[in-house]
Amino acid sequence: QVQLVESGGGLVQAGGSLRLSCAASDRAFSRYAMAWFRQAPGAEHEFLAAIFWSGGSTYYADSVKGRFTISRDNAKNTVYLQMNSLEPEDTAVYYCAAQSRFRGISAWPYTRVAQYDYWGQGTQVTVSS
Repeated sequence: QVQLVESGGGLVQAGGSLRLSCAASDRAFSRYAMAWFRQAPGAEHEFLAAIFWSGGSTYYADSVKGRFTISRDNAKNTVYLQMNSLEPEDTAVYYCAAQSRFRGISAWPYTRVAQYDYWGQGTQVTVSS
């Protein structure tokens, strides 16, 4: 069973930082794009950032551009989300997602939930004002 396990969430004050990690159980994930989404109570999944398999291309939602940084270490089968200048509006459950096959260059950036095949269990991030 393929698994994605997130860690690094928690409670932080506004203006603070957190670094989320997502470890994949299958080395095959290093060949495909991965992403971070979040879901606030009562809301749908919101795309945050995606990274191509090589790490050479990244894409961010406007809401986090300049504050969040996605990166990956394929040797460790892990993707990261560095979150700086956190705001109360960033409070949500954060999920990492991975593809299980190449979706084509023309479809990049991969920002839709349906473009990902595997999801982690989520990690709570709470930002206090």
